[in-house]
Parts: sequence; structure tokens; C-alpha cells
Amino acid sequence: MTRLSRYLLPTEKQAPADAEAISHKLMVRAGLIRQVGSGMWSWLPAGWRVHRRIEQIIRQEMDAIGAQEMLMPVLQPAELWRKTGRIAIEELFKLTDRKGSELVLAMTHEEVVTSHVAQLVRSYRDLPLVLYHFQVKERDEPRPRAGVLRTREFIMKDSYSFDRDEEGLAHSYELHICAYDRMMERCGLRFYRVASDVGMMGGRSAHEYMAPCPAGENEVALAGSYAANVEVASAQAKPANLPEPLDAPVREHTPGLTTVEEVSSFLGVPASALLKAYPVAVEVQQNVGENDLGGALAGASAGGGQRSAGMRLVLVLVRGDHFVNETKLERALHSRCRPASAEEIESQIGPAGFIGPVGLQGRVQILLDEAVHDGCYVTGGNERDVHLRGVRPGRDFTFDRADVRTVCEGDLVNGIPISIERAIEVGNIFQLGLRYTEPFGARFLDEEGHSRPIWMGCYGIGPARVAAAAVEQYADERGISWPKAISPFDVHIVAIGREGGPERRAADALHEALRSAGFVVICDDRDIGPGQKLADADLLGAPLRLTVGRRALEAGEVEVLMRRGGRRAGGIAIGAGETELADAVRTLWATLP
Repeated sequence: MTRLSRYLLPTEKQAPADAEAISHKLMVRAGLIRQVGSGMWSWLPAGWRVHRRIEQIIRQEMDAIGAQEMLMPVLQPAELWRKTGRIAIEELFKLTDRKGSELVLAMTHEEVVTSHVAQLVRSYRDLPLVLYHFQVKERDEPRPRAGVLRTREFIMKDSYSFDRDEEGLAHSYELHICAYDRMMERCGLRFYRVASDVGMMGGRSAHEYMAPCPAGENEVALAGSYAANVEVASAQAKPANLPEPLDAPVREHTPGLTTVEEVSSFLGVPASALLKAYPVAVEVQQNVGENDLGGALAGASAGGGQRSAGMRLVLVLVRGDHFVNETKLERALHSRCRPASAEEIESQIGPAGFIGPVGLQGRVQILLDEAVHDGCYVTGGNERDVHLRGVRPGRDFTFDRADVRTVCEGDLVNGIPISIERAIEVGNIFQLGLRYTEPFGARFLDEEGHSRPIWMGCYGIGPARVAAAAVEQYADERGISWPKAISPFDVHIVAIGREGGPERRAADALHEALRSAGFVVICDDRDIGPGQKLADADLLGAPLRLTVGRRALEAGEVEVLMRRGGRRAGGIAIGAGETELADAVRTLWATLP
């Protein structure tokens, strides 16, 4: 029998001073988590119950698609990560043991699992294969924040699919989509499955599972059936309001005016009629052999790779009412980049704040965003206090073109305006292709005895993020309101009365009847005031609260409160037998979200 008088549930009246996210505030106040250091958290008993219930849902859905559970180590040889070029990832913890061996603390397990498959899989008969595990991940997170949402250590479920060909990978990917959809639904989350960037994982394509809420650190672009992370979203831009065209650029004296707002106001044109210059320094890549991958990019290709051989400047141009999307820019450039320094800009283009594309032919590559359509624009003049009016792309400067802007609300996808929502990323799935199997030589013999490369996918989900997202989505002014599938307790009994009194005896009998019927029950039998007990019950957020006090005994019924929305239900007869009590609670339980 679980009694709060003997249970570690250190509820707090005040949230931590640095807490901003609702989940951070409430999970600490409800006694679910406790901070150890920056980005490091302990899960206390009630919080760990939530985590484990989410894990079990995930495990059941993975088993349902034929995945096999295993366990791989967090501590790994650095050499595995050199093979794929990912040793260069800044967030990867790197260390050396007493013998001088280089090691890493893993943030994902692609390298280890692929090394096993390369050794163990020989024939087409061994494929397809799906392996998964729950394991601690370590990440040298530069800015831990928001409680358990962005931490340096966390547990994830990672699964890895291995197939004979691209068609098989697509099938495994679809199996995981169905499994992940069911996980989200069973955990009670509102979610979007959105197209996303492959990022440090590499590979061919990816999707993220996003739980919409104001605390989310990602933005999702939505339009009808279209859903994508803003990092990769594309859309038809709202038309620019351009002035009458000119036969040639005209110089305009713009003393000290360096921002889009200042120039557009001074010249009397809308921001969309300006071309905003964003100079970046781009790594020049040099091919290297397999043995030289220590300095390679995180996304280096298999069996060899690339490393930086210096920097070059690229001048990126977007409309004045748009913003450069750095993720899309790096994909367009096929390389990492950074904002150019003032010295680099001054020496190769012109004075910062007044730079533009005219006159740079042969000196600096110009990359023009696809939303910049034909017409005349205002640009910097590459002289201090000078802008040019009437600059026409193609006539006055040559360029390469790519989609490098961040979409805006009101842009169109298939004629439908985009809306943008903030969301928490709780899971992600990737079609890795040959990204990891080629470096490790993971191959198999097909039916005709020919050696073929193994195709791979990876699929992650964070139970801690699922828990935090549920808190964010359903909390109210009184506290947490858990979806019933992941609540730490199904039923919270509040016993109001002295120890040994009739109220306590009735609460104990109710507790035992429900526990025997399979419900997970917590009983608040502490010697504190009723107000604090009821406040803690609201804060902890179990779906069903049953209150047993003097008034309930006099009425012959337990007071019933459904936590979501604070709805009261018809009472449960105190004198009923165990079967009748259990049936009455089951009937209520079936109606709960």
C-alpha cells in the first residue's frame, strides 16, 4: 500500500527562481525531479514512475514491429567515431583513460550498433533486422535549460533498422512511423510529424515528432497536410511591393543608415523592395583519406571524407522583409559557414552596413534567395553612406540561386497560408542510407552471392521530453494534469481525518479494493490540513481524485474529482463491496483522457 506519509514526494510552494518553462516549474514543485547541477537531474520516485510508464509504452510498440531489445555502452572508443567523422562534433564528450586511450561518452549509438552488424550479418537471410535499446546519453550541451527539456544527460530509446536495399529501408521507416504515431497517441500527446533536417546524423531524409506548446524551442510550419520544421520549410513567399524599374542603378546618399528599417523609411520604399546582404565565411573542403578523418566534418561521407582547407566569402541576398535560414544555407552551400567578420567584409566587399552585389563579379560568389523575383531593388553600394536604387538581378550582377530564407506566416503551400507554432521535439526518425554502413564495411551476400551494402535507418524518442511535453500541454493553474496512460498514479485518495479514525479506515479499505483491481493508487494519509492535501493532489495531477472525510461518511459516498477540467462525478458508495467499488472506478476511468 503506497502511503504519502512514507513516500518521497517533496512538494514545493514556489518554483525555482530560474525556471521559465511550465514543465520545469511544476515538475520540481510536484516533487518529480531534483537538480544536481547545470543540465543534470535526478528523477525522484513519482517522476521515475512517469518515465518508466512512458518507456513501457515505447517498448510495447517497438516489440510489436518485431524489434529486438539490447543494450550498448555509453563509454566507447573514440576510434569508432573517427571512422564516421563524427569525432569533430562539439557536443560530444571526449576523454582519455589512465592508459592514454581516447574515449567518448556517446550521445547516439550508430557507430557501435553498425560495428556489431558489420561483424555479425553475413547473408540476405539475416535481414531485415531492427535493434533497439534504452540508454543514457551524454551531451556537452552549451546552454542547458527548461528543466528536463534540454539537459546534458538523459535517457533515450534508439532503434536501428538494417535492410537489403533502399526499398527495404523505406518499409522499415514506415513501420517506425506507425509505431511512433501509436506511441504519441497512447501517451496522450497532441503532436505533428514534420519534415526536418538530417543535422549531425547525416543521411537522406528525416522527420521529427513535435508536441505543440508555448515552451517549445522549435517552430513548425503548418499548411493543410503540409508540416515541416521551420529549419527546412519551403513556401511561396508573399509578393514583394517593388518600385518602378530603372534602366540602371542610381546612387543614393544614405548617411549612417545601415538597417533595413532605416533605409526603407528614408527612401520611401517597403522592406520587400530591399535586398539584405548577409556575408558568410564558408569552409573550403579538401578531400582526405580514410586515415585522416580526425579533422573531417561531422557529416563526412563514408570511407574517406573532407576537411577544411581555408575559408571563402559568399554574399547571401534575401529580401529585406525576410531572414536567412542558416540550416538551409549550409545545405545549399554543402558546407559549414559562419557570419563573416568586419575585417573580412571590409577587405573583400566594402564597409559593413553598406554592402551589396554590384561590382563584385569574380571576387565574391553571390547566392540569391529563390523568393527574390525579377525586378529592381535597393542594395548597398559598397561605399560608406551609399545605397543603390534600381538594382536588377541578372542585369547588374550574376548569381547562383537557392532557397535560403526562413518561411513567414502567410506564405503559401499549395495555395494554403502557413501558420507557425512553437513545439517540443520529442522524437526523430532518419533514413541514413549508407551513411554509417559504408565506413564500417557492413555488407551482406545476396541470393546470387554478390556483396551488397546494408541500408540503415535510426529512430529516437526521449521519455523525459514526452513527460515534459505532457505537462506543458495539459497543466492548469492548479498544477499538472497527466494523461492517464503515463500518470505516476491512477487514483489519488485523500484521507481527511485522524489516524485510526473511521475516515482513515474507509480510505484504507478503498485503497486495498482498487489496488487489488489493478489500479496504481497513492493514499495521502499525512497528518496535515485538508487544504494542503487537496493542493498537493492537484499539483501531482493523477487523473482521478477520491476524497474520504467526515462529510463523505455522512453522505455514504466518496467525493470524486476528475483532474482534467476539475469535473466532479457522482459519488461512489462507501459501503459497497470490493467488486462494486472497482467496477464504479473502472466506469469513471474509461471516460478519462
